[in-house]
Amino acid sequence: MFYKAGEHHGLPHDPFKSCIVPRPIAWVSSIHPNGTINLAPFSFFNGLASDPPMVMIAFTGYHEHGGEKDTLHNIKTSGEFVINMVPLALKDAMNASTAPVGHEVNEMELAGLHAEDSTLVRPPRVREAPIHLECQFYQEINLPCTLADSINTTIIGKVLGTHIRDEVLVDGLIDINRIKPLARLGYQQYTAVDNVFVMTRPQS
Repeated sequence: MFYKAGEHHGLPHDPFKSCIVPRPIAWVSSIHPNGTINLAPFSFFNGLASDPPMVMIAFTGYHEHGGEKDTLHNIKTSGEFVINMVPLALKDAMNASTAPVGHEVNEMELAGLHAEDSTLVRPPRVREAPIHLECQFYQEINLPCTLADSINTTIIGKVLGTHIRDEVLVDGLIDINRIKPLARLGYQQYTAVDNVFVMTRPQS
């Protein structure tokens, strides 16, 4: 089959998100101007560069209780955020943090998680997460949006510091099998990285 962007595909659900998989999940902790800790997952996320380390997170739509989504608003107003890696063991807590609650609700507590102080930024880390990236807001890029009364914007952040739990390091390398990072597929589907293999690049 083939369908043009902007035209109906004739399928029960939009297949686009299933065409770019798996997508890593940025479990973003931030602080609302009212002081409330916010935690929310975003799967249109990835690393952009390594020197210096930069990341991107995409946001669409508005908060169900009005205004920008808390994470987007918090990043722009405070200039800081933390990306927490989601291991398979925390999939239910991650899902709980997607609840459409009010601005005054602490999703970290809602999900039964514990806050841990960051080193360089104000937003806390998720203590139970194996890896944390402390980030500084760098740039917002507003993208075209075809939905009425919506937004389509991307935040670029600069990674200031990285925390890695000692228990996931083996011989100085991150052992992904000890984490099994959760990733997003299309629809309501997820997967976890539990099959790792090595390929060596050809030498010239």
